[in-house]
Amino acid sequence: MSRLQYLKARRRVLLRECEAQRSELSERIGELKASPLSRAAGELLSRGGDGLPLLKPLTWAAALAGVLLLRRPRQVLTLLGWARTAVGLGSRAAMVLKVIDQLRARRRERGSAEP
Repeated sequence: MSRLQYLKARRRVLLRECEAQRSELSERIGELKASPLSRAAGELLSRGGDGLPLLKPLTWAAALAGVLLLRRPRQVLTLLGWARTAVGLGSRAAMVLKVIDQLRARRRERGSAEP
């Protein structure tokens, strides 16, 4: 067998191996596209009605917190407790501010009604 024939045979073998690897890679990519994590990433990166969601700072903060606390359940539960407390205080503060605004509106109405 001449050197040229050997190289041609080797080339055919390598091309067959490359084709097999390509088909295996395409199957793996298909499996990855079907995973829930890649679907979530696709939704995050897709353009919705109000722009790219990753441009929003709250999205970045939530993603960063998720990555940092991925393997720390105790800290996650602590943060969730704090968040629950903050939301409760925020809702109470909003209610108080609404009552104060209503009282101010009534005072303005009384002041404008009295000549």
